Amino acid sequence: MTGPAEDRPVTEGNRPPAPTGDRAAAAGGPAEEAGARGPAEEAGAGGPSGAAGAGGPADEADAGVPAGAGERRSGLRDPVKAVRGLGAGTLALEALVLVLAIQPIRVVGGDLGGPAIAVIVTLAVACVLLAGQMKRRWAWHAGTVLQGLLMLAGLLHWSLFVLGVTFALVWAYALHVRRVILG
Repeated sequence: MTGPAEDRPVTEGNRPPAPTGDRAAAAGGPAEEAGARGPAEEAGAGGPSGAAGAGGPADEADAGVPAGAGERRSGLRDPVKAVRGLGAGTLALEALVLVLAIQPIRVVGGDLGGPAIAVIVTLAVACVLLAGQMKRRWAWHAGTVLQGLLMLAGLLHWSLFVLGVTFALVWAYALHVRRVILG
């Protein structure tokens, strides 16, 4: 049989599904008038006028499941690895900035000698080594000490103090994120 759907006789094989829930209201009537029940209603959870079956937070409370049970505090798959990556990335970026800052400091500041360059390179190497140790608990404390040492290097040149304060603020934010995510 071909032709418009309105002209065809309705049989079990070509009957459109009856609207349920919100679709029934949109179609012009409640689900009971359409003669269809949703899966939650067939399971005995109650009808649309009942207290349950809406799929909201009340259903979880009615089912004895506390709201938020089994949920993670963050949406991360592995929060520990994410926080470790944040710390390692921060230290790696700091090492890169320290090494790249040597030449501009020498050009602008003028009095950056061999000992100051050695301190900068040592701090950069310490940043890289510490970035690789972020899975250890003590590495976070060592990173905080490293920020203090960079600010102390400001005695050699004022720009190192500025870098120290900047990265101390970034490190403080990383510690804050760590505390929020891991608790």
